[in-house]
This record gives sequence, C-alpha cells and structure tokens, in this order.
Amino acid sequence: MDRPPSPPGAERADGSFVQIGALVPLTRPGWVEAGRHLLAGLELAVREVNDAGGIVGRPLELVVRDTAADPHRAAAAVDELARLGVVALAGEYHSVVARAAAARADALGLPFLCSSAVLDALTERPTEWVARLAPAQSHGWRIYADFLLRAGHRRIVVAAESSVYWAAGARVLRDHLAPRGGTVIELDVRGRTPRAVCDELVDSRATALLLLVGHPEPAVPIVKSVRRDQRLAEIMIGAPAGQPEFAEWAMLLGDDGAAIPFLRYLPERLSPLGARVETALRERLAEAPSFVAFEGYDAVAVLADVLRSQGVDRARTAGSWPRVAVEGTRGQIRFSRTPGISVWQWAWTPIQVVDRDPADPGRFRILHTG
Repeated sequence: MDRPPSPPGAERADGSFVQIGALVPLTRPGWVEAGRHLLAGLELAVREVNDAGGIVGRPLELVVRDTAADPHRAAAAVDELARLGVVALAGEYHSVVARAAAARADALGLPFLCSSAVLDALTERPTEWVARLAPAQSHGWRIYADFLLRAGHRRIVVAAESSVYWAAGARVLRDHLAPRGGTVIELDVRGRTPRAVCDELVDSRATALLLLVGHPEPAVPIVKSVRRDQRLAEIMIGAPAGQPEFAEWAMLLGDDGAAIPFLRYLPERLSPLGARVETALRERLAEAPSFVAFEGYDAVAVLADVLRSQGVDRARTAGSWPRVAVEGTRGQIRFSRTPGISVWQWAWTPIQVVDRDPADPGRFRILHTG
C-alpha cells in the first residue's frame, strides 16, 4: 500500500484535538432522519472517548459535513477535510454518496470507515484505505430474498427508481430468487402515478411488492394507494432498504406503515454495552435509536481504538484494518477481505428482517434472521 505521510500539523504535541471527519446527510434531499441518528451515534461515542481520556490524552473532535445525498458535495467535503488535517473519515448513509466519498478517500490516502452504506462496489478497485461496518448489499438482500421464499412469495414486483443502488438491489433479488423458482418483475415508477402502479400490480398477479424508491416520496404515496386498493388487499408490501425503521415513516403512514418487512442490522438481544448505548442514544434522540445510530457509535469506537494503538498517522490507521478487534454494540468487529467486496468488510453484522406490528406500530416484530 502506498503510504503518503500525514499532512503537516496533523499530529502536534500541544494537546490539540484529534479530528475525525464525519460525513452525514443532514438536509434534503438526503434522508435527514437517518442522518440525525447517525450523527447522534457518532457524537455519543466521541463524548465517551473524551470522558475516558481521549486519544492518549488528546480530545477527539468531529468535523461534520452535510452531504445532503449529493455525491459531488461529498467528494468536495472529503477534499476539504483532508486539507484540514483530519486523521480519518467516518459515516455516510447513502450508498451512492459513500461511493463518491470512498473514491476520493482512496485517491487522497485518507482512511474512511463507512458506517452505513451497503453498495457492494463501494470502490471500483480494491483499496486498503476504506473499511465498512454495514453488511454488503448482496449479503443482506439475499437474506431478504430467503425471507420472501419462506413466506411463500414466488412472484414479486419490484417498484424501483433509477439508481445504481436500486438497480444493484433488484439484481441481487433476481439472481437469488430465479434459481429457486421466484420471478422478479421490475416496474419503473418514474412517470407513473401511485394509481398506475396499483393497476400494474393487479395485472402482474404478484403476491409481493417491494419498494426500491426514495422516502418519503414516492414511497409514502405508493403505500397509501396500495393499502386503499381493494384489488390488492392480499398483497404484501416490503421495503428491504429500511424505510420503515424511522419514526417519520410511522408518523406519515400510521397503521398503513405496519406489516412492511425491512432489513435491520441489530442482534436479537443487545449485549450489556449495546443496552447501555441504547439507553444513552434514546435520551439523546428523544426516541428509540435506529440501527443507524448504533453504526455511528461503532464507527467511532473502532477508530478510537485504532488511534490509541497506532497514533494519528493516516497510513498506519489504514494499515491496521486487518488487526482490528473491537467489541461494538452489536458484536465483536473484525475486518477481512470478502470475495466481490473491494473494501475491508465486517463480515457480518447481525441481520434481521422485521416489520412494525399492526397491533402496535411502535413495536417491531422479528420475522427472519440471517
């Protein structure tokens, strides 16, 4: 691995902050609620690191940049943060945005621990500079496909928008389901009204509709339209990307948002560390923390452990990915090389398929684990 030196001023003996750049979607069209949870996890972990003495006596500081779901904005933020002398990057929720950030981090020799994005091809070529906590899309979405098969769904409509992320998800589902007797029918929702989507569903004779679309638009109007169409009373709606995880989903849809299975990256039972962090996150957020908040916390916990042992040199940080062994909120975190994945990967975080309970939409039911 090429090891460019850390920039002048990145390590000083005057007790200054050790800075980590944080990439977070905080404004639209980014998924703001996901960004808020991600930032809460990052900030909580930084506070706890500093309460425990910081990084060899130096306080840790987040330098936060809003990506707003814009790949170009994210790439520019990476350039700026590198110039500012951050020792590493953490965060990002949107896969296409994280891909742009990872490409710049790789080019600049800046370690990037991606907390939440799942796109398999996070970088076009294998890199030593990027590691990831979230499971790769191909892994998680195959587990979702297994859930569909176990639930008896063989004919599935995928309502999708145009995106590298959505196209990759549809391909994972199709490739996994087809050899097992499943059929995936792709429906481009661009230019179609929710009513037109319902008409297509009726004609398809599908038993399941998967939403591979943005939130709240057009996901919420499609759900409302399907729920109110008596012709589709028996169809299952699914959202593998996790839209129903957040409170905004329940607020906008109420009972209509229940019984829509999605992927969530949490264990069935949290460890004592996870339970303690959950309590602290709930207080910080004033609501139940999503798995994205735990991903943010774990990202800082990993980086803090590396910085304590390796110092703040960027190349040493990136070179330490294969030696990481950190107890995170959802299990012990180790990185390895995984076939088909270009970055250092935690293989694998716990994965659940859950939904909101129709009897109590504020409660989640675990339907399947992988």
